[in-house]
Amino acid sequence: MKFFKEYANWILTGIILALAAILVGALVFMKNQPPQERSFQPVVEIAALEPDSEKWGLNFPNQYATYLKTGENETDTEYGGSSAFSHLERDPRQALLFMGYPFSKDYNDDRGHEFALADVNATLRVNEATHATCYSCKSSDNPRMWDELGLQGYDAMLFSEMAPNMTETIGCANCHEAGTMRLVVTNPSLEIAFESLGVDWKTFTRQEMRTVVCANCHVEYYMVGDNKALTFPWENGTRIDQIIAYYNEIGFSDWTYPGAGTPTLKAQHPEFEFFTAGSTHYNAGVSCADCHMPYTRDGAMKFSSHNIHSPLLDPEAACGQCHTDVSYVTGRVNEIQDQVFLAKQATEDAILDAINAITLAAANPSNDPLGLDEARQLHRTAQFMWDFVSAENSMGFHNPEYALSILAEATNLARQAQMKAAHSVNDVTLLGVNYYYTLDPLPTPVP
Repeated sequence: MKFFKEYANWILTGIILALAAILVGALVFMKNQPPQERSFQPVVEIAALEPDSEKWGLNFPNQYATYLKTGENETDTEYGGSSAFSHLERDPRQALLFMGYPFSKDYNDDRGHEFALADVNATLRVNEATHATCYSCKSSDNPRMWDELGLQGYDAMLFSEMAPNMTETIGCANCHEAGTMRLVVTNPSLEIAFESLGVDWKTFTRQEMRTVVCANCHVEYYMVGDNKALTFPWENGTRIDQIIAYYNEIGFSDWTYPGAGTPTLKAQHPEFEFFTAGSTHYNAGVSCADCHMPYTRDGAMKFSSHNIHSPLLDPEAACGQCHTDVSYVTGRVNEIQDQVFLAKQATEDAILDAINAITLAAANPSNDPLGLDEARQLHRTAQFMWDFVSAENSMGFHNPEYALSILAEATNLARQAQMKAAHSVNDVTLLGVNYYYTLDPLPTPVP
């Protein structure tokens, strides 16, 4: 009894604190739950595969109003953003790394979804031989055209032939099923890729689909055959080593690097593969939409903002859904991205040194062809690994450990390539040449 009297206040305080913690946890959990599915009376009926997002907006004005704000997204973050800045101007190394490929002529950062169609029509990478495949992630007209033509028929058309059919930029039909508003896979290439993995996307939960629909576009891909059929290299799996093994097995390359003779690969924008490769947020059940399309309110109405942009532009809404100290979180993001950026630059320097050594060795008639081919294979792998991180739109934050491990291995392979090239001509001086810093001015990229 004496013990109870002496410690009653402490016990009571402990109970209150425990109950408070439980209450806060419950409130946070409830805050992060999606709006409950409920029936609604549509203002208008939306036809299947309807490309005009304005019509969908009559039923969902909040979502549509926020979606229109993607047309204002031209703000940069430290390493990305939406201003369509030139990667070639920000980092002249990339003009060298993509020499002989169209990305050495034009490589601008993406703007918001509202700009997708206009930007692909304006890029210098498109020419008279370009196929309609390059429209695959740029328009809400795509689901309708895929339904009419099929994947092969769509991709067989030239870009210029498909252009009159592309009147709407990315919109509602790219992610939603009309009528039910269910999140769905609309890109037939994604469906084929899931099938190759033995996965049925229709079994995914709604929360899982809030990441999967992004994979309609935000993935690594290549084009197959004369029809340039859009294909995801997932047959072995979605991790980078599995993708590289797949490309090696089929002998695919995007271009041959001039001078060096390396059959080189160009990575696209593998956000889905990168994020789902065991990242902290993915393992915790966080979806892409939780951060890039956070829930917000209009009075009593709770909905997912469709103003898709970097969470760093509105961290309170994005990060604040789960993290109480937003300033700490954004500071941590900056630290991670700074570290990845410095590692990426070091990798670029190593690859350029390898390219220089291979180019000089290839020009030497007394080179060892076998050793030179080994150097080229190392360069090919190192460059794709670097590009896998560089082309992914988070400067490593979507999966920091993965990014740094990939860059470390890419640097290692590039230095091995440099050594192999030097040994192929028995010229150790090639180990001391720094390609990037010894060239002034930088060479003009090959068209």
